[in-house]
Amino acid sequence: MRAQSAHVLTRRYGEEELLMDYTRLGNSGLRVSRLALGTIPFGSGGGFERIAGVCGDDARRQFREALDRGVNFIDTANLYSAGDAERVLGEIMGDKRDEVILTSKARMPTGEGPNDSGASRLHLTRAVEDSLQRLRTDHLDLLYIHQWDGQTPITETIATVNEMIRAGKIRYWGVSNFSAWQLTKTVYEAQLAGLEGPISQQVYYTPEAREIEYEMIPAARDLGVATFGWSPLGEGLLNGKVRRRRQTPSDTRQGTGWPEPHVADWKRAYDLIELFAQIANELDWSIPQIVISWILDRPGVDGTVIAARKFDHLTEDLDAAELTLPADARDRITVASQLPAFYPHWHRMTTAQDRPEPAEAEFHVEQRRHVFGNEQ
Repeated sequence: MRAQSAHVLTRRYGEEELLMDYTRLGNSGLRVSRLALGTIPFGSGGGFERIAGVCGDDARRQFREALDRGVNFIDTANLYSAGDAERVLGEIMGDKRDEVILTSKARMPTGEGPNDSGASRLHLTRAVEDSLQRLRTDHLDLLYIHQWDGQTPITETIATVNEMIRAGKIRYWGVSNFSAWQLTKTVYEAQLAGLEGPISQQVYYTPEAREIEYEMIPAARDLGVATFGWSPLGEGLLNGKVRRRRQTPSDTRQGTGWPEPHVADWKRAYDLIELFAQIANELDWSIPQIVISWILDRPGVDGTVIAARKFDHLTEDLDAAELTLPADARDRITVASQLPAFYPHWHRMTTAQDRPEPAEAEFHVEQRRHVFGNEQ
């Protein structure tokens, strides 16, 4: 929600004055822009050739544009183009390094060896050292554990990232793509050990994919962990180019046969895209601006990561930070994209609303209204 932003910065951009909302990440003192610049299109290699390729001056132009528009949160990962995205980012940051909150991720495979993957002390230490070298910096401001490692005790991961904090290699850490129970276990194991826990989770969230509303956002809110979305346009699914009974252009991510995202109901997805197009036409916005503005207004969502191969697509997405959906348009999207009330949610909503849980209250109000037709 806009109200959760802790600070709004007004800055001049050409002849205009632009606003950028900033939010505090979880219970930390770290303030970041609600839009983060993603670098998955940067570099080339490692199977990302179909969706990447932004290098040199093109990457530098994106980076400078984002900073000029108030973005101070830069997101990358050692997975992206097998580290080449980090290399490109390291080349273009230059003297702007201290103006940004720099994140990267580790845990995914970086080789074929038995220790070339995971969240063990050995792999994370090597991965972070390699990322720092590619990024041409001596520390990360935020390290995300990119996925749960079911073979490494989470206590080992927690101890390792805390060692990195003490060594000055990272400042904060977070998790990405963890389920609610995994996030909760991580937070409480850190507390039991008297160590620094994660301050943020980065998770997939779009109006087509609202699953994190069931448990993941409520868990994060209750635990004091921030929630940042990734790929607000659904890996290109919601960029306006994917339409019912039309050939998706081959120069788009979905047109390349990219395997993500998983879409459980294509009829629903196409129906939603048609609704976005209708609202975009009514407001004279783009479909990406409709989607991003809706996401930024959602309960418990601190921000989202935007990324684009084309410069005009990036500026279009950045413009969304300046836009607020009219209530009617926002509600039409929320109703049309409402997910079912799975157990135990339907049971709490029908039997236990005398003592509602604040961390999930807004979502249960929506489900009672849109699933059960209860206006109370």
